[in-house]
Amino acid sequence: MGVLMALIIWIIIGGIAGWLAGLIVKGSGFGLVGDVIIGIVGAVIAGWLFPALGLSLGGGIIGAIIAAVIGAVILLLIIRLIRSVT
Repeated sequence: MGVLMALIIWIIIGGIAGWLAGLIVKGSGFGLVGDVIIGIVGAVIAGWLFPALGLSLGGGIIGAIIAAVIGAVILLLIIRLIRSVT
């Protein structure tokens, strides 16, 4: 039951983060499923990048959402940059 609950929380945080990142980086939304995936990948990016830089946003769900949004915005900007080059 714990793994299923963690997966549901990841999806919810990813959805919120992806949606917020899509609003911040206007014109880069990928639909609901795409935004959830972008948010989850953004959370992974932030989870790797922030500790490497010595940054911490604290614990809890709000800190996780903020970190995931920052990671998702970084990912969306990279995707936008790659799309503009090709």
